[in-house]
Amino acid sequence: MVYLSRIYTKTGDAGDTALGDGSRTGKDSPRVAAYGEVDELNAVLGLLLTAAPPEADLLRGIQNDLFDVGADLCVPESSDEAPGQRLRIRAAQALHLESAIDRLNADLAPLTSFVLPGGTPAAAWCHLARTVCRRAERAVVALARSERVNPQVVIYLNRLSDLLFVLARHCNQQGRADVLWVPGKNQSS
Repeated sequence: MVYLSRIYTKTGDAGDTALGDGSRTGKDSPRVAAYGEVDELNAVLGLLLTAAPPEADLLRGIQNDLFDVGADLCVPESSDEAPGQRLRIRAAQALHLESAIDRLNADLAPLTSFVLPGGTPAAAWCHLARTVCRRAERAVVALARSERVNPQVVIYLNRLSDLLFVLARHCNQQGRADVLWVPGKNQSS
């Protein structure tokens, strides 16, 4: 459980920070960058929720999952870690997203072109969240090239970006208000 009595500690004033296992690393390390991107994504979802989107309960659950992702990333995996010893993202969390994608996508017409970000305010926030999610995913993949990372984190973020795309279409009148890309639309002949 988390207990915070003081918000500032001054321990990071020299540019390093504590990880969840007590070790210290630079605030610019790939691990800190990865969970920082996840934190930003969570903040964007908070903004999305101010637009009163459908599926608010689903989004709040995802925000909680993103704290789990951050907790997973802030504690480096060790080769001798016992199952259940640390809070780690599990496959069931990505499966929950897949179920939501399938449910929401069932009412959407198939796409005939790429969708331009925008539409309703909620859809626009979904598109922004999707791009931040992809950036977080890239940061986690980059981290995994040099350090051990729970592979379920990448899977979860990959599914989440898909869900955010489907949810954006759902927020645009089940895709009827989507604005589609017209290749070369503004090119002169």
